[in-house]
Amino acid sequence: MEKDKKAIAVVGSRQVTSRGKKLTEEFVKVLVEEGYAIVSGLARGVDTIAHRVALDSGGRTIAVLGSGVDVIYPPENKNLAQNISKCGAVVSAFPKGTKPYPKNFLARNRVIVKLSRAVLVIEGRARSGTLSTASWAANEGRDVYAIPGSEATDWLIAEGVIAVKTPNDIIDYLNETNHS
Repeated sequence: MEKDKKAIAVVGSRQVTSRGKKLTEEFVKVLVEEGYAIVSGLARGVDTIAHRVALDSGGRTIAVLGSGVDVIYPPENKNLAQNISKCGAVVSAFPKGTKPYPKNFLARNRVIVKLSRAVLVIEGRARSGTLSTASWAANEGRDVYAIPGSEATDWLIAEGVIAVKTPNDIIDYLNETNHS
């Protein structure tokens, strides 16, 4: 798998706060306007919001599943997955028929990273899959951005990831460093 130079993973809590919802909407809208595809995991919370906003903003989005492509999880995102497939892609590293076993989501997070130029962590708890995605990204040499204000993002920033407060912080950083 090769990363998309214009794709950014957007990840965060399944139990998204109202602040997290607002931040996801704001950041994804601007990133899409700048031509970035949004990669996420079709999970409840931040992932769902990121995919919806990308579509509503006329952008591309890629949903990476922790199940087979014929087993949409969570089931309430079945229509969202169908809409994503029209303006992006729904992908999986698992064969058709694979159920969404918990262990699959860590593997899914690695695929999210592989498809992305950078990872934006919106919010999360101290112990969460969000941290595994950030860890995979760091190990793959991808930029990791985090918005201050949650247990996971504050910890990541203390560990050296790039703190961002506005979507333009990401755009500016990417333009300044001109990563490929």
